[in-house]
Amino acid sequence: MSKSYDVVVIGAGPAGYVAAIRAAQHGKTVACIDEWKNKDGKNAFGGTCLNAGCIPSKALLESSELFHRAQHEFKKHGIKTGTVELDLATMQKRRAGIVRQLTGGIAGLLKANKIDGLVGHGKLLAGKQVEFTPVDGDVEVIDAANVILASGSTPIELRIAAFDDDKIVDSWDALEFDAVPERLGVVGAGVIGLELGSVWARLGSKVTVLEAMDEFLFMADRDVAKVVAKEFKQQGLDIKLGAKVTAAKSGKTGVGFPTTIKTARNRSKWTDSWLPLGADRIQTICSRTTREYSSTSADLLSLIMSVVPGLRVFMPLAIASEGQCLRTKDRKRA
Repeated sequence: MSKSYDVVVIGAGPAGYVAAIRAAQHGKTVACIDEWKNKDGKNAFGGTCLNAGCIPSKALLESSELFHRAQHEFKKHGIKTGTVELDLATMQKRRAGIVRQLTGGIAGLLKANKIDGLVGHGKLLAGKQVEFTPVDGDVEVIDAANVILASGSTPIELRIAAFDDDKIVDSWDALEFDAVPERLGVVGAGVIGLELGSVWARLGSKVTVLEAMDEFLFMADRDVAKVVAKEFKQQGLDIKLGAKVTAAKSGKTGVGFPTTIKTARNRSKWTDSWLPLGADRIQTICSRTTREYSSTSADLLSLIMSVVPGLRVFMPLAIASEGQCLRTKDRKRA
C-alpha cells in the first residue's frame, strides 16, 4: 500500500522546507523530498541557498572582507598585525562547517515538525501522485492531496562556454576553489557574479566581469547601482558593460574568450584580446534555469518562485512559500 500525505513538497530549499513546516503547523501530514548531494557525496537539505549559494557565499564574503581589511585598513586604526597571510584551506573549512551546521538544522526542523524528510528524487505524476526514488531503495508512488513544487533552479550552461569542472566553472565550483586564481573572468554582473568576483578580488585575484547589459545592476535603483559600482571598482573589479562573450577556449595557461563590446553609439566592434589578458578560470553565471517537471491537474499544484519563469530571486522564497502553503490548507482530500 502506497504512502499518503495531505501535502508533498518537492524541494527542501528555503521555499520548500518553509512551506512544509507551515503545512505541518496547520495540522497536515507532510512529506518533503530532496535529492541534493554535496561535493563530498553526502545528501543534505537546504537546496542551493544553504549548500551552494547564499550561505557559503556570505561566509566567504565575511572572511575575505576581514582579510582585505587586515591588509589595507587596520593600520590606520592603530592596529598592527604584521604580515597578513592567507590560509585558504582553513577559510574553506569554515565555509563548509557553516553549511553543515545549517543544513543539519533543516533536517532537525523537519523532524521536530513531524515531517517525513525523504532523501531522493521526486517526480510529479498525474492523478495526485508523486513518484519517489530514494537514494538507496526502490521506487515508490506516493498519494498526495496537494503538491508544492519548489525544486529550485540550476546554473545555465552556455553553449559557447561549456563547463569543464576545471577552468570553466559554475558558481558552485567557484565557491570551492582550493587556490586563488591569478586571473578570474566572470560572465554576468548579477548579484552572484559580483559576490564571488568580490571574494576572489579581495583575496588577490585579478577579476574581470563581463556583462551583456548596458546598465550595471539594471534591476536596482540607479542611485544604489552607482554606489555599488564605485565600491566594486575600489575593490579592483574590472567591470565591462555591453560585453557579450561569443566563445571560450580552455588551454594549458588559462581560458581565452573573445567578446563583442558595444560602444556608446550602440555599434559593435570585435576585440580579439581574449579578455584582454585571458583568465586562469572563467566563471559563467549569466542566469539560472528551472529544473524540469511534468504537469498535472492545476487544482492540486502550487509553484514557488524559482520554478516560475522569470528572474531568480532567492530571498523572498520563504515568504512566497508560506502563501502557497496557506492556499493548500483548506483543500480537502478527494
